[in-house]
Amino acid sequence: MKSVSPLPDARMMKFACYSSLAAVLLLSGCNSKTKATPENFTQAINNYYLDRSECLFPDIRFPYATSDPEVTKQMNTLVKSHLLESSYESSVKTTRYTVSTVGNRFAPRFCYGHRSVTTIDNFTPPQKGPSGFPETEITYHYTLKDVPVWAQSPDIGTAYPKMSRAVSDGGTDKISLAQTLAGWQVPER
Repeated sequence: MKSVSPLPDARMMKFACYSSLAAVLLLSGCNSKTKATPENFTQAINNYYLDRSECLFPDIRFPYATSDPEVTKQMNTLVKSHLLESSYESSVKTTRYTVSTVGNRFAPRFCYGHRSVTTIDNFTPPQKGPSGFPETEITYHYTLKDVPVWAQSPDIGTAYPKMSRAVSDGGTDKISLAQTLAGWQVPER
């Protein structure tokens, strides 16, 4: 009498393993983070800008002094909104600006939101780039998220028209993305 083994033979086990592996690869390939799709590009760009806000003063430090009438006019709108305090120094004919108690929350850069992609307009076919990974150039539209109340003020918007346009309409820009094993990312340069 022939005994029946409770385990399938080796060929059946290999087939089952390969079938399961093929199914996993097929399913994961359809939704892969590394595919050149608008959805993957949107996620990569949004992740990049989460901690890279748009700011009025990327390079200014406070206290800040100026004698330029146009800059003084702009800064005075922030004084009027209680974000800055000012004092005129007649000996050097400049206005000195310091951050107010209210402005401390936003100082020193006075950031007014971060980008969030609304559409991917086009992208180049991925080709090996300087990073060694396939890279693509993306053109996209965006809006700003997490905009503080002060940045929506009509007076400040008039004084800083670039900020006002970005807050109300967003904008269009280009960015390079590199395809890595973890998905699409902005390459470090």
